Amino acid sequence: MDTPNRPLRVLVVDDERTTASAHASFVSRVPGFVVHAIAHTGAEAFAELSRATAEGTPIDLVLLDMNLPDLHGLDVARRVRGKGDTVDIIAITAIRDLNVVRTAIATGVTQYLIKPFSFAAFREKLTNYREFRLNLGTGGTSASQASIDNAFAALRSVGPAPLPKGLIAETLASIEETLRSVGTALSATEVSEALDLSRVTARRYLEHLAEANKASKAPRHGTRGRPEYEYKWRRGS
Repeated sequence: MDTPNRPLRVLVVDDERTTASAHASFVSRVPGFVVHAIAHTGAEAFAELSRATAEGTPIDLVLLDMNLPDLHGLDVARRVRGKGDTVDIIAITAIRDLNVVRTAIATGVTQYLIKPFSFAAFREKLTNYREFRLNLGTGGTSASQASIDNAFAALRSVGPAPLPKGLIAETLASIEETLRSVGTALSATEVSEALDLSRVTARRYLEHLAEANKASKAPRHGTRGRPEYEYKWRRGS
């Protein structure tokens, strides 16, 4: 059974095997995503999409190179859409031609990432995409105007403010994903145990999320001595 908090399944499509492996490695470093398969041609991509659907584990996201040995990436996207497959696609390519970019958007490509890029840029695209999915997946079969606006806003890179000194983006992302996936309030002690961090470190990150209004903070009732606080992810943050 599909659940909103399960890892999103990714198909990496790139003709360069080293590049494909690097992108797959990047995917594995972003919380909330898992590499389902790697394809090196358009034909392999179609086969992997069909196989995943037949096995009941459909692909959520395709990371699609534009330069494939048998088909242009745009043709792959067109054929996928022509089959009625609504899988999301992020183009990953060195092509900067504006006509290609416009055509990619017209064929339903969700985002466009130009090679070469840093892991931070890659992580931002995937994190934004996951927020897009979460905003559209919380209202049953109908979407509200607010959920649609929030979903499309999540896809935009807005250049977030730098983290406070001493905070690491990867650790923050792990804590965010932990709060988001659990869905209930957690204390600094519980987060530290889940992620093998010190309690002081976990509390610093949780306080940052509370100050950024991404998590709510409330005293945990029933604890003796110094009051312990618990933190809960704000849906839609």
